[in-house]
Amino acid sequence: MSARPERLRVEGIAPGSVRVGGRAPASSDPLILAGPCAIESEEQALRIARRVAASGATGFRGGAFKPRTSPYDFQGLGEEGLAILARVRRETGLLICTEALDGEHLDAVARVADVVQIGSRNMDNPSLLARAGRCGRPVLLKRGFAATLDELLLAAEYVVANGNPRVLLCERGIRTFCDHSRATLDLHAVLRLRARTGLPVLVDPSHAAGLRADVLPLARAAAAVGADGVLVEVHDRPEEALCDGPQAISPDELDQLVGDVRALGGARPLGRCAS
Repeated sequence: MSARPERLRVEGIAPGSVRVGGRAPASSDPLILAGPCAIESEEQALRIARRVAASGATGFRGGAFKPRTSPYDFQGLGEEGLAILARVRRETGLLICTEALDGEHLDAVARVADVVQIGSRNMDNPSLLARAGRCGRPVLLKRGFAATLDELLLAAEYVVANGNPRVLLCERGIRTFCDHSRATLDLHAVLRLRARTGLPVLVDPSHAAGLRADVLPLARAAAAVGADGVLVEVHDRPEEALCDGPQAISPDELDQLVGDVRALGGARPLGRCAS
């Protein structure tokens, strides 16, 4: 393969405001999607969602279906979790972003989600990417653990080639030799992706850091280099979390993050993801 794929449809899309699911933030506002790693119960999801809404964040992220390395870890509530997310959407007005793990559940996810997430493990799943291109919802596509930018853009091409130009790219950290964090957050990728495509580029500092103390500084750094938004994990009782509690920031920290990210990133134009 050449160093840079030619004739990618995802390249050259005109810049403009980020618009997702019919509810658009102001053109100067970065997209901020926040919430727990997993939907654990209706009470937990609504409790956290109310704090997310109060912070001024754009949307609520939370997994109804959870891909886990160990088959013995909590796998999410499945369709019950989707029903909870639907209630969160009705009660708070927040955009909903949640992950589809396979084609079997993609339609059910798309009925609830304003943004369908394709996680890093599925960036190399062409059939799921193609179906996501036909799901009728914007798609948040996470970069794989060891994927090059060409590979990420070609994965996005599967979505776009199947009729859906509404793709948000997400840098979530890649595997390197470092042992001080869960992954290495590649902020240089934000610059290169913005140079190569008009698609919005988001950053997930939570999965890169794996430590809540590092999430806010990395989110600020992402905004400073021009990311169009951030995806962060928030939990008000992280010691009780069934998934990734150590990397979840508190609602008070989310309040600070929203202000800081918008102050650092609000002055520059955003990539377009029009609905």
